[in-house]
Amino acid sequence: MLDRRQFLAATASGAALSALPAAAAPPASGDAACEAMLAGIAEELLRDHPENATTLGLDKGPRAPLKARLTDRSLAGKAREAAAVAARRARMRSVPRNRLSPSTLLDLEVAETAHRTAAEGFRFPYGDVVTLNQNLSYRNSPYAVAQNLGAFVETPDLLDSNHAIAVAADAEAYLARMHAYARQLDGETERLRHDAGLGVILPDFLLDKTMRQMKAARAKPIGDWGIVGSLARRTAAMPGDFAGRAARIAEAEVAPAMDRQLAELARQRARADDRAGCWRLPDGDAFYAWCLRAGTTTTRTPDEVHRMGLAELAALQARMEPILRSLGLTQGSVGARMTALGKDPRSLFPNTDAGRRQILDYLNGRVADIRTRLPRAFATLVPGNLVIKRVPPDIEAGAPGGYAAAGTIDGSVPGNYYINLRDTSIWPRHALPTLTYHEGIPGHVWQGEYTYKLPLVRSLLAFNAYSEGWALYAEQLADELGVYDGDPVGRLGYLQSLAFRACRLVVDTGIHARRWTRARAIQWFVETNGSTYEEVQGEVDRYCAWPGQACGYKVGHSEINRLRDKAKAALGPRFDLRTFDDALVLGGNVPLTLLERVIDRYVATARS
Repeated sequence: MLDRRQFLAATASGAALSALPAAAAPPASGDAACEAMLAGIAEELLRDHPENATTLGLDKGPRAPLKARLTDRSLAGKAREAAAVAARRARMRSVPRNRLSPSTLLDLEVAETAHRTAAEGFRFPYGDVVTLNQNLSYRNSPYAVAQNLGAFVETPDLLDSNHAIAVAADAEAYLARMHAYARQLDGETERLRHDAGLGVILPDFLLDKTMRQMKAARAKPIGDWGIVGSLARRTAAMPGDFAGRAARIAEAEVAPAMDRQLAELARQRARADDRAGCWRLPDGDAFYAWCLRAGTTTTRTPDEVHRMGLAELAALQARMEPILRSLGLTQGSVGARMTALGKDPRSLFPNTDAGRRQILDYLNGRVADIRTRLPRAFATLVPGNLVIKRVPPDIEAGAPGGYAAAGTIDGSVPGNYYINLRDTSIWPRHALPTLTYHEGIPGHVWQGEYTYKLPLVRSLLAFNAYSEGWALYAEQLADELGVYDGDPVGRLGYLQSLAFRACRLVVDTGIHARRWTRARAIQWFVETNGSTYEEVQGEVDRYCAWPGQACGYKVGHSEINRLRDKAKAALGPRFDLRTFDDALVLGGNVPLTLLERVIDRYVATARS
């Protein structure tokens, strides 16, 4: 089996190198110098966003000081990052392209694309540009804080789930990060005030949701706070009074910083209204166009994306129609019939702690089953190191329905697949398998492990359309591997999941470019797809806070399938699904503008 660099080197012998002058065979010195520069950029990215060193298990040895640090979320911190982006772009532009092998050229162009996208985002004087933050790169936002973004949402889970504690120095680093967490909150509060001065304020319904979450957490006794309890549990046998020190930091620094942020949000609530779209922001149409470029890594316009969503939705519902009829569901729209199916008590788990445990057990069973099928889809396998967890109750009201977090490169900490169990009625049984294939295996966690075979800079850069397109393609692979054979209701759940993502194209562009209200977006989504009101409300609120992100899923999925069809047509009987899927994952997480080049190389190699 080829590893990624061998794969790209082999495929380069065809079309990729034919475009170079005959005398320009790439010398090793060109590659070595470029890769050394990219390795240096990777270290800078880790310094900018030290949480990623922890998530990937790199916060040890020479990088150990990163374990005590967090991203600077202040205005000054954002300005420093923007300046660093400009400087790195200049260094990358100076590299002679004709001295690079195709694999190194791809590494360089991936890094350049990520930095160009970030630089375009930093031109706007407000918002949260996170394109270069591996943990958060999927979600850019016009807001510094919302119900699903900000230090309050993101930092406590990092400390609990990813900050490993083996010795006292690890616990001291945890305490240092608690100090830094308070500074993060204040830095965001400063940006909230700054952005409000420009007229950038969360819609009132998102402000209400954000404040409810923060107030509920703030009201708990300090000893019951997750960031205090996590350290207390893990240092109980260690000398050093870490639990007491954590409680004192929380009391003296974190709680007052939360109070200051809550006070600023409350002040802004008096000025807020229910308009949700980017169109209402300063230079809002341009900001949304940038969000859409970042989210899809294409140049599609909002109108093009909107029309694509309607067309994809019609095609998917045409596939659902005969299955529904075969089940005796013949009356009403596809959405209405899926609503009825989702409310069938036989499809639901009890809305109790016991029911939530049943869901987790069911998901683990689906993972065990799909593992046995994966050798039919991949020639190169990775471990798929995965743990399924409930979204922490403190943040579940504003969190997505499901999401994944990467494990460490060395495998010592598994990837996490989080499912939101605030209300089990949003998860009829037929909706759960496809979500599991999307977030876990062979979706995000599975694909992420292939990036660990790449140069570090490639592991630190992710592109929403590839990541989410792959995860939808993973749902498709599960169907193609037979997980729904004999289970028509399960296949409906899978098709509804794809239709859900097609609806996102319509709703996201509807809100941010066509001035849809939140109420109209929710109603259209519920009626069209048959999803529950509870689920859709949370989804629509997410799109309001993360413009463009939700469009990456179906755009990426459709592009992967277009390229697969292209490869099939070119190779005929020589097409092999396993080697095609290898090409997708071994080529790494790339913008869609570069993905076709990776697949063209695969085709050239397969032909030869």
